[in-house]
Amino acid sequence: MPYQMQFSTTGAPDVLQKREVQRPEPGPGEVRIRQEAVGLNFVDVYHRTGVYPLALPAVPGVEGAGVIEAVGPDVIDLRLGQRVAYAGVVGAYADQRILPAWRAVPLPDALAIETAGSCLLRGMTAYMLLQKLYPVSAGMSVLVHAGAGGLGSVVTRWAKLLGAEVIATVSSEEKAEISRSHGADHVIVGRNVDLVRRIEELTDGKGVHLAIDGIGGPMLEKSIACVRPFGMTACVGQVGGIAPPVPLSSLRSNAFARPSVMAFSTDREAYRPAVETVFSMMQRGILDGPSRRYALDQAAVAHADLEAGQLIGSALLVP
Repeated sequence: MPYQMQFSTTGAPDVLQKREVQRPEPGPGEVRIRQEAVGLNFVDVYHRTGVYPLALPAVPGVEGAGVIEAVGPDVIDLRLGQRVAYAGVVGAYADQRILPAWRAVPLPDALAIETAGSCLLRGMTAYMLLQKLYPVSAGMSVLVHAGAGGLGSVVTRWAKLLGAEVIATVSSEEKAEISRSHGADHVIVGRNVDLVRRIEELTDGKGVHLAIDGIGGPMLEKSIACVRPFGMTACVGQVGGIAPPVPLSSLRSNAFARPSVMAFSTDREAYRPAVETVFSMMQRGILDGPSRRYALDQAAVAHADLEAGQLIGSALLVP
């Protein structure tokens, strides 16, 4: 029978439990896909722990790829057997699922389904940050935290393609080498380094144009202090905990944003062009396929590894 990985209460990874369900049938404007790849993202952890609450019981996961098995009434631009991918809609931890037809974007023939299913959300995040929120161009400088991670590596490659200088932070020399391999111009190693001072040294005291902070906690105020006037700090996560209050005066004439790729993906006019742009970047090698694979029913193990910082690059859940 079809199954989902559900949680009925928030908490540790082991709240994720396999549950058999009835086969879902698509309604008007919907399709059912048999999933072959489900992405693993930190937002899944936020949902599981209740940081971003979902109605319970809930099925986490916000991206995947698979093959269309059933088409609901009024769907005219998708067909049975077509390979599609999607991002931005909760409920991906399932071997079969229903999607609004507009969310399911056909894959180019040359694009691997595992790459599309595991990297689309990160690609859309990079697109949102670098080309919509604060358009980056040649000569600009970008600070990227966790440069060896899934999002950090994508942002680094994409920013380099746009001609920017990238300064990455990592926690170890091993991850520094990985970040350099993705194209980072400078890598700052260590959790206790004087970040603001190092950025001043690397930018001749000017600061970076854009700081992308997925760490949160006390790091956020440091990130803001690294940005030059009329630059921007984008807070995209809080792996290090909720940031303490930051005085408005600390912005020093630069901007602050807390962009959500989930909110961005609800814009039907923006969604498909963004997805197709990411597909083209995948084919150019800007986004890699998964470096780690887990069976979908081992999602609890995958979450534990993700929270422990043991994953480098993107990871995949396989139904």
